[in-house]
Order: sequence, then C-alpha cells, then structure tokens
Amino acid sequence: MTEIRKASERGLADHGWLKSRHSFSFASYYDPEHVGFSDLLVINDDRVAAGGGFGKHPHRDMEIFSYVLDGELEHKDTLGTGSVIRPGDVQLMSAGTGVAHSEYNASSTRPVHFLQIWIVPAAKGIAPRYQQQNFSAADKRGQLRLVLSPNGDDGSLTINQDARVYAGLFDGDERASLALPALRNAYVHVVAGSLSVNGQRLNEGDGLKIRDADTLEFSHGENAEVLVFDLRPMDRPRV
Repeated sequence: MTEIRKASERGLADHGWLKSRHSFSFASYYDPEHVGFSDLLVINDDRVAAGGGFGKHPHRDMEIFSYVLDGELEHKDTLGTGSVIRPGDVQLMSAGTGVAHSEYNASSTRPVHFLQIWIVPAAKGIAPRYQQQNFSAADKRGQLRLVLSPNGDDGSLTINQDARVYAGLFDGDERASLALPALRNAYVHVVAGSLSVNGQRLNEGDGLKIRDADTLEFSHGENAEVLVFDLRPMDRPRV
C-alpha cells in the first residue's frame, strides 16, 4: 500500500523570518491523517532569513537531525557543541535526558534552507549526545547512502531507534533499488527535483508512505535528491 503526501498539502507556518512546511502535524498545525508515520514524527522544511534563527530551547527523549540544502546553519547546545552545518552534512542530536540548543542562519546576507526531522527514540532517558558527518555528493550519486542506522553501519551516524535513513541523488538514467525486510514501513521524502519511486512520480516536497513493499525502485530522476526512511512495522498512536 502506498499513499502520496503532496507538497502543496503540507502545513504552512510563516513567521516572517521563518517559512516552514510541515509534512506531519507540528505546533499549531494539526491534521489527524498526518500525525507521524511509524517512529517518524516530524519533517519540517524550514527556510530561515539572513540573520534569523531559533533561540535556545530545550528537548528531551527525541532523535533530532538536520539536513541542510542551501546555506549554512549554526548550531550551539548545552553539551558544549558548536558547529556550522552545510549542504552534505548530517547532524544528529539525541536529546535523551535533556539538552537545549539554538540554531541560527550563519549568514547575515543569505537565507538557509534545511530539513529538521524528529524520530521517536527506542529508549528514553539516555545520555544526550551529538554527532555530525559529511556525506559527499559522490557518496550519494546514483545510489542510496546509509546515513543513520541503529548500529552505525557503513560509517553512518548511530540513532537510538530501529530506523535506517538513506540519502540519494538521481538524474537521467541513474537507478537504484532498496530491499526492505518483511513487514517494514518506509517513507520517501523528495528533497529536491523529481523522480519515480515504484512507478509513482514524486516532485520536490512530496512524500510517499509505503507499507508491505519488498523493494523500492528509484528511477527517472531530474536533479533529484531524496531521503528514504526504513521504519518499524507500526504506526505511532494518534496524539
């Protein structure tokens, strides 16, 4: 079974300095048909104006990762971590028992465009931790590169959940397939461009919910960038 989540149907928040599209219910946007998918809780497509950003705010018991598409995002947290996240970087913060952080556009002249994604953790109350790694375009060109996994497989970052996240770039004749274990759920989010997944055409910002598929086939990309989530075979309870 598949279900397309069209980009145009996502929630919208416009705060002037921040324009955000919500694939799932978030903050004041609520849609009972889109309250997460398995352990995937949030995909926010954020555009932050030059000099703007999120002041220090707390999180706990959540796996939070940022994926920058254009520009630079400056991160600081109460773990003592300070970094600038650029395109190709994957940043993962396991909030655990509690951490506060700020995220600001690192530029005073250019906007920053990034995805912030939340995944429900497998275990609560773990020690907070921060990870960041760059995955080059060559790592993702015409293939799906594992960027998050429970055990840090293949040089991926380690996430506190039975979830695997892949990133890929596809154009022209480039093709890839991903075999899924039995009864898994998957979610595909098109970061940029367009491509076909199991014969269904998806455009920038579109999502695809997938249940009970053995294999995902990616083809006919047009400057496409995609994130793929391999998730546990259950949906989170509605909240």
